[in-house]
Amino acid sequence: MVPPGARRALAAGLPDFPWDRLEPAKAAAARHPGGLVDLSIGTPVDPVPAAIRAALTEASDSPGYPLTAGKPRLRAAIRDWVTRWCAPAGDDFGVLPTIGSKELVAWLPTLLGLGPGDTVVIPPVCYPTYEVGVQLSGATAVRSDSLTSLGPARVRLVWVNSPSNPTGRVLPPAHLRKVVDWARERGAVVASDECYLPLPWEAEPVSILSVCDGRFDNVLAVHSLSKRSNLAGYRAGFVAGDPALVDELLAVRKHAGMIVPAPVQAAMVAALADEDHVQQQRDRYAARRVTLRNAFEGAGFTVEHSEAGLYLWLTRGEDSWDTVAWLADRGILTAPGAFYGPDGHRHVRAALTASDERITEAAKRLS
Repeated sequence: MVPPGARRALAAGLPDFPWDRLEPAKAAAARHPGGLVDLSIGTPVDPVPAAIRAALTEASDSPGYPLTAGKPRLRAAIRDWVTRWCAPAGDDFGVLPTIGSKELVAWLPTLLGLGPGDTVVIPPVCYPTYEVGVQLSGATAVRSDSLTSLGPARVRLVWVNSPSNPTGRVLPPAHLRKVVDWARERGAVVASDECYLPLPWEAEPVSILSVCDGRFDNVLAVHSLSKRSNLAGYRAGFVAGDPALVDELLAVRKHAGMIVPAPVQAAMVAALADEDHVQQQRDRYAARRVTLRNAFEGAGFTVEHSEAGLYLWLTRGEDSWDTVAWLADRGILTAPGAFYGPDGHRHVRAALTASDERITEAAKRLS
Protein backbone atom coordinates (compact mmCIF):
# COMPACT_ATOMS: atom_id res chain seq x y z
CA MET A 1 0.00 0.00 0.00
CA VAL A 2 1.27 3.47 -0.90
CA PRO A 3 1.38 5.61 2.26
CA PRO A 4 -0.68 8.83 2.31
CA GLY A 5 1.19 11.75 0.84
CA ALA A 6 3.72 9.55 -0.95
CA ARG A 7 5.08 10.87 -4.24
CA ARG A 8 3.44 9.45 -7.34
CA ALA A 9 6.03 8.37 -9.91
CA LEU A 10 4.48 9.55 -13.15
CA ALA A 11 6.70 7.31 -15.26
CA ALA A 12 5.54 4.23 -13.37
CA GLY A 13 2.09 4.45 -14.92
CA LEU A 14 3.36 4.67 -18.48
CA PRO A 15 4.01 1.79 -20.89
CA ASP A 16 7.52 0.88 -21.99
CA PHE A 17 8.79 3.25 -24.65
CA PRO A 18 7.89 1.44 -27.90
CA TRP A 19 11.18 1.95 -29.69
CA ASP A 20 13.15 0.53 -26.76
CA ARG A 21 11.24 -2.72 -27.28
CA LEU A 22 12.39 -2.80 -30.90
CA GLU A 23 16.12 -2.80 -30.03
CA PRO A 24 16.59 -6.62 -30.26
CA ALA A 25 15.07 -6.67 -33.75
CA LYS A 26 17.21 -3.68 -34.73
CA ALA A 27 20.34 -5.49 -33.55
CA ALA A 28 19.36 -8.59 -35.52
CA ALA A 29 18.72 -6.54 -38.67
CA ALA A 30 22.04 -4.72 -38.28
CA ARG A 31 23.88 -8.05 -38.50
CA HIS A 32 22.88 -8.42 -42.16
CA PRO A 33 26.00 -8.38 -44.39
CA GLY A 34 24.59 -5.46 -46.35
CA GLY A 35 23.81 -3.42 -43.28
CA LEU A 36 20.59 -2.18 -41.73
CA VAL A 37 17.70 -0.76 -43.72
CA ASP A 38 15.73 1.15 -41.09
CA LEU A 39 12.08 1.68 -42.06
CA SER A 40 10.86 1.83 -38.47
CA ILE A 41 10.68 5.27 -36.85
CA GLY A 42 10.15 7.42 -39.93
CA THR A 43 12.81 10.02 -39.20
CA PRO A 44 13.71 12.24 -42.18
CA VAL A 45 17.10 11.58 -43.79
CA ASP A 46 17.11 14.13 -46.62
CA PRO A 47 18.80 17.54 -46.21
CA VAL A 48 17.12 20.54 -44.62
CA PRO A 49 16.53 23.00 -47.49
CA ALA A 50 19.22 25.69 -47.76
CA ALA A 51 16.85 28.64 -47.34
CA ILE A 52 15.56 27.24 -44.05
CA ARG A 53 19.09 26.66 -42.74
CA ALA A 54 20.03 30.19 -43.77
CA ALA A 55 17.05 31.62 -41.87
CA LEU A 56 18.06 29.65 -38.77
CA THR A 57 21.64 30.90 -39.03
CA GLU A 58 20.63 34.53 -39.52
CA ALA A 59 18.51 34.38 -36.38
CA SER A 60 21.12 32.55 -34.29
CA ASP A 61 22.13 35.69 -32.38
CA SER A 62 18.97 35.66 -30.26
CA PRO A 63 19.94 36.42 -26.66
CA GLY A 64 16.48 37.43 -25.46
CA TYR A 65 13.50 35.30 -24.53
CA PRO A 66 11.30 34.42 -27.53
CA LEU A 67 7.55 34.96 -27.56
CA THR A 68 5.52 31.91 -26.56
CA ALA A 69 2.81 33.08 -28.96
CA GLY A 70 5.36 33.33 -31.75
CA LYS A 71 6.69 36.43 -33.42
CA PRO A 72 4.11 38.34 -35.50
CA ARG A 73 5.88 37.21 -38.69
CA LEU A 74 5.54 33.59 -37.65
CA ARG A 75 1.88 33.91 -36.68
CA ALA A 76 1.21 35.54 -40.06
CA ALA A 77 3.10 32.75 -41.87
CA ILE A 78 1.12 30.07 -40.05
CA ARG A 79 -2.18 31.82 -40.80
CA ASP A 80 -1.27 32.14 -44.49
CA TRP A 81 -0.33 28.44 -44.66
CA VAL A 82 -3.50 27.33 -42.90
CA THR A 83 -5.57 29.45 -45.28
CA ARG A 84 -3.89 27.87 -48.31
CA TRP A 85 -3.74 24.25 -47.17
CA CYS A 86 -6.60 23.79 -44.72
CA ALA A 87 -9.22 25.84 -46.62
CA PRO A 88 -10.98 27.13 -43.49
CA ALA A 89 -14.43 28.56 -44.20
CA GLY A 90 -13.60 31.75 -42.33
CA ASP A 91 -10.65 33.57 -40.84
CA ASP A 92 -11.58 33.72 -37.15
CA PHE A 93 -9.10 31.04 -36.09
CA GLY A 94 -6.21 31.25 -33.68
CA VAL A 95 -2.69 29.91 -34.21
CA LEU A 96 0.10 28.94 -31.84
CA PRO A 97 3.59 27.51 -32.52
CA THR A 98 4.52 24.34 -30.67
CA ILE A 99 7.76 22.48 -29.97
CA GLY A 100 7.01 19.95 -32.68
CA SER A 101 3.67 18.19 -32.65
CA LYS A 102 4.49 15.33 -30.27
CA GLU A 103 4.74 17.52 -27.18
CA LEU A 104 1.32 19.01 -27.91
CA VAL A 105 -0.20 15.57 -28.45
CA ALA A 106 1.31 14.36 -25.18
CA TRP A 107 0.26 17.36 -23.10
CA LEU A 108 -2.99 18.51 -24.71
CA PRO A 109 -5.31 16.66 -22.27
CA THR A 110 -3.40 18.16 -19.34
CA LEU A 111 -3.28 21.63 -20.88
CA LEU A 112 -7.05 21.49 -21.37
CA GLY A 113 -7.54 20.62 -17.71
CA LEU A 114 -8.66 17.02 -18.17
CA GLY A 115 -8.23 14.53 -15.38
CA PRO A 116 -9.76 11.57 -13.53
CA GLY A 117 -13.35 10.94 -14.55
CA ASP A 118 -12.87 12.41 -18.04
CA THR A 119 -12.85 10.29 -21.21
CA VAL A 120 -10.68 10.86 -24.27
CA VAL A 121 -11.56 9.02 -27.48
CA ILE A 122 -8.64 7.88 -29.63
CA PRO A 123 -8.64 5.84 -32.87
CA PRO A 124 -8.50 2.03 -32.54
CA VAL A 125 -5.13 2.01 -34.33
CA CYS A 126 -3.12 5.15 -33.72
CA TYR A 127 0.04 6.99 -32.74
CA PRO A 128 0.94 5.74 -29.23
CA THR A 129 1.35 9.26 -27.82
CA TYR A 130 -2.42 9.88 -27.92
CA GLU A 131 -2.87 7.26 -25.21
CA VAL A 132 0.23 8.35 -23.29
CA GLY A 133 -1.10 11.92 -23.18
CA VAL A 134 -4.35 10.69 -21.68
CA GLN A 135 -2.43 8.68 -19.08
CA LEU A 136 -0.33 11.71 -18.14
CA SER A 137 -3.50 13.68 -17.42
CA GLY A 138 -5.14 10.94 -15.36
CA ALA A 139 -8.11 10.72 -17.74
CA THR A 140 -9.34 7.52 -19.40
CA ALA A 141 -8.65 6.60 -23.02
CA VAL A 142 -11.25 4.76 -25.07
CA ARG A 143 -10.37 3.39 -28.51
CA SER A 144 -13.32 3.77 -30.86
CA ASP A 145 -14.25 4.68 -34.41
CA SER A 146 -17.94 4.80 -33.51
CA LEU A 147 -18.84 7.72 -31.27
CA THR A 148 -22.44 6.56 -30.99
CA SER A 149 -21.28 3.42 -29.18
CA LEU A 150 -19.75 5.34 -26.27
CA GLY A 151 -22.96 5.60 -24.26
CA PRO A 152 -23.01 7.96 -21.29
CA ALA A 153 -19.22 8.36 -20.97
CA ARG A 154 -18.15 11.90 -20.11
CA VAL A 155 -16.19 12.57 -23.31
CA ARG A 156 -14.08 15.71 -23.11
CA LEU A 157 -11.71 15.23 -26.04
CA VAL A 158 -11.82 13.31 -29.34
CA TRP A 159 -8.66 12.68 -31.36
CA VAL A 160 -8.94 12.13 -35.11
CA ASN A 161 -5.99 11.54 -37.41
CA SER A 162 -6.15 11.88 -41.18
CA PRO A 163 -4.00 10.87 -42.96
CA SER A 164 -3.45 8.27 -40.29
CA ASN A 165 -0.22 7.28 -38.66
CA PRO A 166 0.29 4.32 -39.00
CA THR A 167 -2.31 3.19 -41.53
CA GLY A 168 -2.32 6.03 -44.07
CA ARG A 169 -6.12 5.99 -44.02
CA VAL A 170 -7.85 9.21 -45.14
CA LEU A 171 -11.13 10.21 -43.46
CA PRO A 172 -13.76 11.69 -45.79
CA PRO A 173 -15.11 15.20 -45.12
CA ALA A 174 -18.55 13.83 -44.16
CA HIS A 175 -16.99 11.71 -41.40
CA LEU A 176 -15.03 14.66 -40.01
CA ARG A 177 -18.15 16.83 -40.03
CA LYS A 178 -20.10 14.20 -38.08
CA VAL A 179 -17.35 14.07 -35.46
CA VAL A 180 -17.42 17.86 -35.06
CA ASP A 181 -21.22 17.94 -34.78
CA TRP A 182 -21.24 15.09 -32.25
CA ALA A 183 -18.56 16.69 -30.11
CA ARG A 184 -20.16 20.14 -30.14
CA GLU A 185 -23.46 18.71 -28.96
CA ARG A 186 -21.63 17.33 -25.91
CA GLY A 187 -19.20 20.14 -25.25
CA ALA A 188 -16.19 18.04 -26.23
CA VAL A 189 -13.09 19.25 -28.06
CA VAL A 190 -12.03 17.67 -31.36
CA ALA A 191 -8.28 17.59 -31.95
CA SER A 192 -7.33 16.64 -35.50
CA ASP A 193 -3.77 15.44 -36.10
CA GLU A 194 -3.09 16.54 -39.67
CA CYS A 195 0.70 16.29 -39.76
CA TYR A 196 0.63 14.23 -42.97
CA LEU A 197 -1.85 16.44 -44.84
CA PRO A 198 0.81 17.54 -47.40
CA LEU A 199 1.48 13.92 -48.47
CA PRO A 200 -1.49 12.72 -50.56
CA TRP A 201 -1.07 9.73 -52.86
CA GLU A 202 -4.29 7.95 -53.79
CA ALA A 203 -6.71 10.18 -51.85
CA GLU A 204 -6.95 13.88 -51.06
CA PRO A 205 -7.08 14.47 -47.30
CA VAL A 206 -8.87 17.54 -45.99
CA SER A 207 -8.41 19.53 -42.81
CA ILE A 208 -11.05 19.47 -40.13
CA LEU A 209 -10.98 23.27 -40.34
CA SER A 210 -12.64 23.00 -43.76
CA VAL A 211 -15.79 21.26 -42.46
CA CYS A 212 -16.74 23.65 -39.65
CA ASP A 213 -18.96 26.07 -41.58
CA GLY A 214 -16.70 28.93 -40.61
CA ARG A 215 -17.07 28.24 -36.87
CA PHE A 216 -14.00 26.96 -35.09
CA ASP A 217 -15.38 26.51 -31.58
CA ASN A 218 -14.23 23.24 -29.96
CA VAL A 219 -11.95 22.38 -32.91
CA LEU A 220 -8.15 22.24 -33.07
CA ALA A 221 -5.90 21.16 -35.95
CA VAL A 222 -2.35 19.99 -35.17
CA HIS A 223 0.42 20.33 -37.76
CA SER A 224 4.14 19.65 -38.03
CA LEU A 225 7.01 20.71 -40.27
CA SER A 226 9.01 17.57 -39.46
CA LYS A 227 8.06 15.56 -42.54
CA ARG A 228 6.95 18.41 -44.81
CA SER A 229 10.28 20.25 -44.58
CA ASN A 230 12.65 17.70 -42.96
CA LEU A 231 12.59 19.68 -39.71
CA ALA A 232 12.23 16.85 -37.21
CA GLY A 233 15.49 17.98 -35.62
CA TYR A 234 14.21 21.55 -35.27
CA ARG A 235 11.03 20.61 -33.31
CA ALA A 236 8.71 22.86 -35.27
CA GLY A 237 4.93 22.55 -35.25
CA PHE A 238 1.77 24.51 -34.60
CA VAL A 239 -1.88 24.27 -33.66
CA ALA A 240 -4.74 26.21 -35.28
CA GLY A 241 -8.44 26.50 -34.56
CA ASP A 242 -10.75 27.72 -31.80
CA PRO A 243 -9.26 31.09 -30.75
CA ALA A 244 -10.55 30.71 -27.19
CA LEU A 245 -8.88 27.31 -26.84
CA VAL A 246 -5.69 28.63 -28.43
CA ASP A 247 -5.63 31.49 -25.91
CA GLU A 248 -6.16 28.96 -23.11
CA LEU A 249 -3.26 26.86 -24.34
CA LEU A 250 -1.09 29.97 -24.66
CA ALA A 251 -1.82 31.05 -21.09
CA VAL A 252 -0.70 27.71 -19.66
CA ARG A 253 2.30 27.41 -21.97
CA LYS A 254 3.55 30.85 -20.87
CA HIS A 255 3.68 29.62 -17.29
CA ALA A 256 5.25 26.29 -18.28
CA GLY A 257 7.93 27.74 -20.55
CA MET A 258 6.77 25.80 -23.59
CA ILE A 259 8.41 28.13 -26.11
CA VAL A 260 9.71 27.56 -29.63
CA PRO A 261 13.26 29.00 -29.79
CA ALA A 262 13.63 32.23 -31.77
CA PRO A 263 15.96 30.77 -34.45
CA VAL A 264 13.49 27.92 -35.02
CA GLN A 265 10.67 30.45 -35.34
CA ALA A 266 12.64 32.21 -38.08
CA ALA A 267 13.25 28.89 -39.83
CA MET A 268 9.53 28.11 -39.68
CA VAL A 269 8.72 31.39 -41.43
CA ALA A 270 11.05 30.45 -44.27
CA ALA A 271 9.71 26.91 -44.48
CA LEU A 272 6.03 27.89 -44.52
CA ALA A 273 6.57 30.50 -47.24
CA ASP A 274 8.09 28.06 -49.74
CA GLU A 275 6.30 25.15 -51.41
CA ASP A 276 8.98 24.26 -53.96
CA HIS A 277 11.06 22.28 -51.46
CA VAL A 278 7.89 20.54 -50.27
CA GLN A 279 7.08 19.36 -53.79
CA GLN A 280 10.64 18.12 -54.25
CA GLN A 281 10.43 16.14 -51.03
CA ARG A 282 6.99 14.82 -51.97
CA ASP A 283 8.43 13.59 -55.28
CA ARG A 284 11.20 11.75 -53.40
CA TYR A 285 8.72 10.02 -51.16
CA ALA A 286 6.45 9.16 -54.07
CA ALA A 287 9.29 7.37 -55.89
CA ARG A 288 10.35 5.50 -52.76
CA ARG A 289 6.74 4.53 -52.11
CA VAL A 290 6.39 2.92 -55.54
CA THR A 291 9.64 0.97 -55.10
CA LEU A 292 8.74 -0.28 -51.63
CA ARG A 293 5.13 -1.07 -52.42
CA ASN A 294 6.05 -3.14 -55.46
CA ALA A 295 8.73 -4.98 -53.49
CA PHE A 296 6.52 -5.80 -50.51
CA GLU A 297 3.62 -6.92 -52.70
CA GLY A 298 6.02 -9.04 -54.73
CA ALA A 299 7.14 -10.68 -51.48
CA GLY A 300 3.57 -11.67 -50.61
CA PHE A 301 2.56 -8.77 -48.40
CA THR A 302 -0.82 -7.06 -48.61
CA VAL A 303 -0.80 -3.26 -48.45
CA GLU A 304 -3.88 -1.89 -46.69
CA HIS A 305 -5.02 1.76 -46.69
CA SER A 306 -1.74 3.70 -47.19
CA GLU A 307 -3.49 6.13 -49.52
CA ALA A 308 -1.65 9.12 -48.00
CA GLY A 309 1.07 9.88 -45.50
CA LEU A 310 4.56 8.57 -44.94
CA TYR A 311 4.05 4.86 -44.36
CA LEU A 312 2.94 1.55 -45.83
CA TRP A 313 0.60 -0.50 -43.63
CA LEU A 314 1.48 -4.12 -44.37
CA THR A 315 0.34 -7.59 -43.39
CA ARG A 316 1.29 -11.22 -44.02
CA GLY A 317 -1.62 -12.44 -41.91
CA GLU A 318 0.52 -13.25 -38.88
CA ASP A 319 1.47 -11.69 -35.56
CA SER A 320 3.24 -8.38 -36.14
CA TRP A 321 6.30 -9.38 -34.11
CA ASP A 322 6.72 -12.48 -36.29
CA THR A 323 6.72 -10.25 -39.36
CA VAL A 324 9.23 -7.90 -37.74
CA ALA A 325 11.50 -10.90 -37.09
CA TRP A 326 11.10 -12.21 -40.66
CA LEU A 327 12.11 -8.84 -42.07
CA ALA A 328 14.94 -8.39 -39.54
CA ASP A 329 16.46 -11.62 -40.86
CA ARG A 330 16.73 -9.78 -44.17
CA GLY A 331 18.23 -6.67 -42.57
CA ILE A 332 15.02 -4.64 -42.76
CA LEU A 333 13.58 -3.02 -39.64
CA THR A 334 9.88 -2.14 -39.45
CA ALA A 335 7.55 -1.15 -36.63
CA PRO A 336 5.15 -3.81 -35.30
CA GLY A 337 1.51 -2.88 -35.58
CA ALA A 338 1.10 -3.87 -31.94
CA PHE A 339 2.74 -0.52 -31.06
CA TYR A 340 -0.38 1.23 -32.33
CA GLY A 341 -3.09 -0.67 -30.50
CA PRO A 342 -4.49 -4.22 -30.22
CA ASP A 343 -6.19 -3.97 -33.61
CA GLY A 344 -2.79 -3.54 -35.28
CA HIS A 345 -1.31 -6.81 -34.07
CA ARG A 346 -1.27 -8.46 -37.53
CA HIS A 347 0.39 -5.57 -39.39
CA VAL A 348 3.71 -3.76 -39.60
CA ARG A 349 4.46 -0.17 -40.57
CA ALA A 350 7.19 0.62 -43.08
CA ALA A 351 8.38 4.23 -43.45
CA LEU A 352 9.38 5.90 -46.70
CA THR A 353 12.14 7.90 -45.01
CA ALA A 354 15.22 5.83 -45.82
CA SER A 355 17.59 7.10 -48.51
CA ASP A 356 17.09 6.13 -52.15
CA GLU A 357 20.03 3.73 -51.85
CA ARG A 358 18.61 1.99 -48.78
CA ILE A 359 15.13 1.78 -50.30
CA THR A 360 16.60 0.13 -53.40
CA GLU A 361 18.55 -2.26 -51.16
CA ALA A 362 15.40 -3.21 -49.26
CA ALA A 363 13.63 -3.97 -52.51
CA LYS A 364 16.47 -6.25 -53.59
CA ARG A 365 16.31 -8.18 -50.34
CA LEU A 366 12.56 -8.69 -50.73
CA SER A 367 12.82 -10.02 -54.28
